[in-house]
Amino acid sequence: MQEAVFTAVTRALERGDAAALVTIIATSGSTPQRVGAKMLVYADGRTVGTIGGGCYENDAAGKAREAIRTRTAGVVRYDLSDALAGDHGLICGGRMDVFIEPLDPAPPLYIVGAGHVSRLLAEVAGRVGFRVTVIDDREKFANPERFPGAAGIVVDGIASWLAAADLPDTAFAVVVTRGHTYDLAAMQALANRPLRYVGMIGSRTKVARIIEALRESGASPDWLSAIRAPIGLAIGAVTPEEIAVSIVAELVAVRRGVTAREAGRPMAHGRAPQE
Repeated sequence: MQEAVFTAVTRALERGDAAALVTIIATSGSTPQRVGAKMLVYADGRTVGTIGGGCYENDAAGKAREAIRTRTAGVVRYDLSDALAGDHGLICGGRMDVFIEPLDPAPPLYIVGAGHVSRLLAEVAGRVGFRVTVIDDREKFANPERFPGAAGIVVDGIASWLAAADLPDTAFAVVVTRGHTYDLAAMQALANRPLRYVGMIGSRTKVARIIEALRESGASPDWLSAIRAPIGLAIGAVTPEEIAVSIVAELVAVRRGVTAREAGRPMAHGRAPQE
């Protein structure tokens, strides 16, 4: 059972899934599980492993989901009284302390396009804890020499790869391709997918045209309203380096749950030079 929990933790960290690990850290008297027993709880309520079952496990799972929301770890004590045990068919009467620890996985960031801004964006995003994958159809630009810190580099048709990829709901996607046609195709491949963040570079005029094209091709109003475009926070960015910083600042704000009002209004900038 413990092996299954560890496997699930590894998978959650790789995918950036929201989850919390519940571990028994102390017991006294009769308890259904020993110190070290673990249970992984996902934000949607799914669990892997057990700390013994019963009402206290359900309570711990609920507290784990709250810990995921608040990103706060803590210890919870359960007094497994004879009355409580009897009510739920448990043969125990001891005490048990559990440590609830929300995972803080590196969020998966998919950078669509491998131009100047993308290279700088990957570098800065990697430094602040994102797990970067770069997608482009040109090996000349999408390669380990240009993206040494990337967790993954995909050389393939951009739209076709995105359409087939199993992107987790926790993923961030930044569309910064070499042209408007590629931007639109990438956005169409991402349309209506419940990702944590979808952003696209470009002027307000260009963004408006692409939004309208997406609407005509069947993108839902809710999904369209969630798109971050023009992308980045309003810091007056002009150079590719500054634009990369403004984009990463917005990614961090979304990751940490900071509202647009708190973080600053999205900025409007044109397309930076691309290869």
